[in-house]
Parts: sequence; C-alpha cells; structure tokens
Amino acid sequence: MYGAIAFIWIVIPTLKTLTAALATDIVKGTCITFRVYQSYATQKTIGFFTVFITYLLPLSLMVFCYARIVHALRAKVFL
Repeated sequence: MYGAIAFIWIVIPTLKTLTAALATDIVKGTCITFRVYQSYATQKTIGFFTVFITYLLPLSLMVFCYARIVHALRAKVFL
C-alpha cells in the first residue's frame, strides 16, 4: 500500500515534468509547451500513457485499496 502512495506522489509528477520538458521547444523566440512532437504517433502515444498513468492507474489502485478495506470490514462485522 505504501508503494502505491509513493508511486502516486513521486512517479506521476516526475512523468509530468519529463513530458513537459520533452514536448517543449522554442519556435521563433516563443516557448511552445506540449505541442512539439516528432510525429503524430508520438503525440498520441505520449498522450495515452499520460492519461493512463495520471488518471487510470491511480483510480484503479484506489478502487483496489478501498475494495480491500470494505472486504476486511465486512469480514469483521459478520464474524
């Protein structure tokens, strides 16, 4: 459980920082963020993994943890 919490608080901000740094470029003296990719496929792949790691993975971890909590509480109540 502590590994999941550490993952959410450490890995996700690191991923977001790396994604922002890799997709940023200076075009004609203006800093462009989250719009510079080598190809359309790269943009879609990074977008998919960003949504997966930022939203879907933490959501599934929270659902799993709360399901275990509910299961443990029900087991104690019905004993």
